[in-house]
Amino acid sequence: MPGGRPRSFDPDTALDRALEVFWRHGYEGASLADLTAAMGINKPSLYAAFGNKEDLFGKVLTRYLDGPGAYATAALNEPTVRAVIERLVHGAVELTTAEDAPRGCLCVKTVQACGPDAHTVRRDAIAVRKAGETALRRRLEQATDLPPNHTPAGMAALVHTISDGIAVQAAAGRSRAELQQIGNSALRTLFADAIRDLNPEAAGR
Repeated sequence: MPGGRPRSFDPDTALDRALEVFWRHGYEGASLADLTAAMGINKPSLYAAFGNKEDLFGKVLTRYLDGPGAYATAALNEPTVRAVIERLVHGAVELTTAEDAPRGCLCVKTVQACGPDAHTVRRDAIAVRKAGETALRRRLEQATDLPPNHTPAGMAALVHTISDGIAVQAAAGRSRAELQQIGNSALRTLFADAIRDLNPEAAGR
């Protein structure tokens, strides 16, 4: 028997377009009409290829983490604690203010804006955030250069709070330059103790 009718669209391209819609409007703000129009397919094709809206979002979330959000995993391979955290903070600014992408962070928007009917999607986004914080904590637990007065768990939570704040401010319209300054100020504060320990005179200038 002949095989089924081949798809007339590229699934990867369709997912990229769905990602932009979810990222721009949030999970609940993205209607099926918005999604199918952006993806260039009809509802039956969407269901056949990706499942329902919740299933589609799960695939989009994975694509987001492996694509625009991949800097967070790459940062853990940096050789020093400071380099790890600098890459995370600067990466958050770059991700959330990119000219060719929606403002803000997909995960942060999903956690903030999902109501009771989308509790599963919100739970998945929270799980992603927690997994990222856990991965950072484990990286810091292996470090020998953690700044004084910080614990791995405390530092990981603080860095993720800074990153989330950057995402919220980006979505509210702050410029990349402003957020870079904010990020640099946060980094100076995080590592102030280490600077004083290494060179008290320099830290006091």
